[in-house]
Amino acid sequence: MILKRREFLKISSLATASLMVPNFLKAMTFDNALEQKNRILVVLQFSGGNDGLNTIIPMKNDIYFRERQTIAVKNALNLTDEVGINPALSYFKELYDRGEMAVLNNVGYPNPDKSHFRSMDIWQSASDSKEFLETGWIGRYLDEACYNCDHPTQALEVDDMLSLAMKGKNKKAFAFKDPKKMYETSKEKYFKTLNDHHDHSTETVDYLYQTLGSTINNAGYIFEKSKSKTSDQTYPNSPLGKDFKTIASLIKSDINTKVYYLQVGSFDTHINQIQRQEKLFADINESVKSFVADLKKNGLFEDVLLMTFSEFGRRVSQNASNGTDHGTANQMFFLSGGLKKKGILNALPDLQNLNDGDLIYTEDFRKVYATVLKNWLNADSSKILGWKNGIYDFV
Repeated sequence: MILKRREFLKISSLATASLMVPNFLKAMTFDNALEQKNRILVVLQFSGGNDGLNTIIPMKNDIYFRERQTIAVKNALNLTDEVGINPALSYFKELYDRGEMAVLNNVGYPNPDKSHFRSMDIWQSASDSKEFLETGWIGRYLDEACYNCDHPTQALEVDDMLSLAMKGKNKKAFAFKDPKKMYETSKEKYFKTLNDHHDHSTETVDYLYQTLGSTINNAGYIFEKSKSKTSDQTYPNSPLGKDFKTIASLIKSDINTKVYYLQVGSFDTHINQIQRQEKLFADINESVKSFVADLKKNGLFEDVLLMTFSEFGRRVSQNASNGTDHGTANQMFFLSGGLKKKGILNALPDLQNLNDGDLIYTEDFRKVYATVLKNWLNADSSKILGWKNGIYDFV
């Protein structure tokens, strides 16, 4: 069977959306018992560089209000006497008050990069700023923890494309936006025919056929799991709300997935920051509220950790367009019913000690990853990250 260029591109699109493991050389079967499921990690990426100072607000810091005369948040919801949270994140305050949220401030890395693409690569690969890696920290977790797993679904990304974070050397996670659509696409007669009649003519084409064969089988598996536990929980009718609903349905099933990855944005608020950030926060707030309620109804919130990050924060001073430009350090949220430490875990940013107008990081994001890998996922964080500089104790 001759593969024409248009057909090749069509297969490539499906393969890119799924990005299955290269060394799966035959169709998968699912007769064996799944691994016992325990703790789950959900990573929510705030794409575009969220402004951390208008997220967790230093309510009594005169420098903050002086440098942000028109965009400072003046109606923050109190977390402590000194610390507030953006009012659009009202449900996050509820979680905080119930001891189900932790906040780590000043997270970053040495010699920060202000390019969206480079900084995101650093965060997703867990490299330093001078190192260029082709694998992601979750992908390397898959390499280490799932070298002999029966099912290639231990990590799933709810997106059309697979992020660098999810790519390992030997294994890659599985990316999809909608389980039903992916399944329906995989069942098209065109793809089935190609899969049944390929002739291994070239290595590249053979890889695509192998990917296609795995996609066809695993798409059905993921779709069946996604609909096995129906939910009566109402979610926002937004892309993020739908993504969280998909993840909740899979968590409630007996699928073997340990890590879910999704993103929201863009937070690149060079202009009109207040309106843009509030709109995004409102969506996040309601989506997370529905997600947590769904988990709690099923007794699962203690076993799920939702972690957020952004590739960088913003500069301390506002710009002339009622926005903020690319900055450096930022905060991370941790939401779970199983936290060991709650609340504000460390000091707010020091606005008197800046580097050319930018925040100076005090917490390395790789220490966060090491903590989550070791304490939450029970993985060898030193081998996966090469990080040997300690861990936190909030999980």
